[in-house]
This record gives sequence, C-alpha cells and structure tokens, in this order.
Amino acid sequence: MNNKNNLKFNKRKTGTDYEELAVNYLEKKKYFIIERNFQVRQAEIDIIARDDNTIVFIEVKYRTTSGSGHPLEAVTIQKQKRICHAALFYMNRNKISPENTSIRFDVIGILGDEITHIENAFDFIY
Repeated sequence: MNNKNNLKFNKRKTGTDYEELAVNYLEKKKYFIIERNFQVRQAEIDIIARDDNTIVFIEVKYRTTSGSGHPLEAVTIQKQKRICHAALFYMNRNKISPENTSIRFDVIGILGDEITHIENAFDFIY
C-alpha cells in the first residue's frame, strides 16, 4: 500500500473509531441506531438513529486539538445541504413521510476526549 492509500486508510479508521465513540454516547442516551455511514452520491450521513419517535440524522466531526478550530465549525452550509440531500434520499427510499414523521439534524463534535452534542443543530436546507 503506498503512502497516499495508507493515509486514506488511517483517516477512515480514525473516523470509524470516533463514530463508534459517538454511537456509544448515543446509545447511553437511549438512542436506537438505525444505520451508519449511509451514502448517496456526493453525500454521507454518519449515523441515523431514533430518539423516541424522531428520526435523527447525525453528523460526527472530530479534532484531536483545537488548532484547526472546533470540530462543530466544520459543518458548513454546504455540508448541511449534502446531509439534507442524503436524508431526503433515505426517507424516499424507506417510504418515510416528513409530514407523518418527526426528523431532526444533530451534530456531534469530538475534541480530544470531550463530546459536544447539539440536538436540532440545523433545519432542512434544499
């Protein structure tokens, strides 16, 4: 494996480790994990969960230090639009009506060992 592929593998492994940390955190809060790493073209949702009767689409961002800013700052408007697009695709594929089902977009930021969970972090964006 060359250095570029090695770096890509290591970043994916690190991302998976932090997503696992987020899943454990959510399960302790009694969330039911429906799916992880749901992908559509040009978009991915890290975690899809149920919180009571609400379907929650969750983005996980991590940083080892705050040198590049807080991980929550990495969820830009463009990223939010991609997450919303993927959520709409997920709902269509699973025949989930937004009129009959409560949905929410959460963000989990992990900075070192500190987890920050923002419920209802942003609204649906077209």
